[in-house]
Amino acid sequence: MSTADRPAGPTTAASDVAAACRDADFVRLVATADGDALAATGVLARALDATDRPFQASVVAPAADTTRETEADLTVTIGHATATADRSIERGATPLSEIANAAARELAGTGDPVLALAGATTAPATPSGDLLEGATEAGAVQQPGVAIPTGNVADGLAHSTLVHAPFSGDADRTDEVLRELGVPESADELGADDRRRLASTVAIRTVKPESATARGAERVERALRPHALDGPFATVEGYGDVLDAVAREQPGTGVALALGHDTREAALSAWRTHGDRAHRALRSATTGRYDGLFVARGGVEDLGVSDVRDVPVGTVARLLGDFRSPEPVALFVTDGRAAATATDGRDLATTMEAAAAAVDGRAGATSHGAQATFETDTSDLIMAFREAL
Repeated sequence: MSTADRPAGPTTAASDVAAACRDADFVRLVATADGDALAATGVLARALDATDRPFQASVVAPAADTTRETEADLTVTIGHATATADRSIERGATPLSEIANAAARELAGTGDPVLALAGATTAPATPSGDLLEGATEAGAVQQPGVAIPTGNVADGLAHSTLVHAPFSGDADRTDEVLRELGVPESADELGADDRRRLASTVAIRTVKPESATARGAERVERALRPHALDGPFATVEGYGDVLDAVAREQPGTGVALALGHDTREAALSAWRTHGDRAHRALRSATTGRYDGLFVARGGVEDLGVSDVRDVPVGTVARLLGDFRSPEPVALFVTDGRAAATATDGRDLATTMEAAAAAVDGRAGATSHGAQATFETDTSDLIMAFREAL
């Protein structure tokens, strides 16, 4: 199918994406590296597979160049728009994965509401009641407790990036919390009272530290009263946490997971690594407060990694904004990379683009803000960002 036969330009309309996919012989799906976009890719890819349409799926970093030679006659970008895309599912008031689920239903007659809801739980946008109902009909059951992907409670709490508490990233402290509560480590052995006490303890310990913010009391709610799931992960929200981590940590594994391949253990390993690095980076960072902006800076040598690309800047910035920043904009900067997030709803893409341009860097939008890569000193990027803000 020739791209000249259809109008170019991005659209978020599920029906338009479905129609374009229906007419295509080979579809290329290009997702931004986050859980919502990855889940959306998986939902669409499964619908394409169900209708015997060849496809190629990939995940790209926010500041990466998505231009690529391909034999696909339809390119759909998910989470971002480019001049070379034929269709785009862009961010807005509806999660990307929910739009993709609607497109999949039109294309194949059915979607994957559980995978879509898992992705939607990682997005700033709120999933609709229809998606929640669809996931419930597919077997997701809301219950008291804490959102974790594994059957081991200590493992789930220690590596979760849904909260940032004193025990986060610290398996020993997590074990201590469970011993103090007197609850079993196996999620299957938790009774309703155990789940409620665990949820209360996680909430209290998340907002109790002196460095915690009022926003943290609101954001911790996304980790409570999860939807239990009978595979591949213990809860829908925990599934989303894994999707978000693996999209950023190991994109290839993330694509395989979203497509339904048996990569659970590899995905959980990437999730643990991602969570450990994010919490360590946030704890070891030095901070500075400005009017409207809270900055955290961490050097690679302080984070236990040898490559700056291993620093999960996007997740650190999100955790900083949700649980530690007293200002509406939070910026995390390390050697050659930066990420920013806003808690007041503003779009930071233009701000980060201006800051990156000022230091000859490159920027891109993300689910929770924007990221940049650069080659100057971190202080130059911070200054440029402050001026652009």
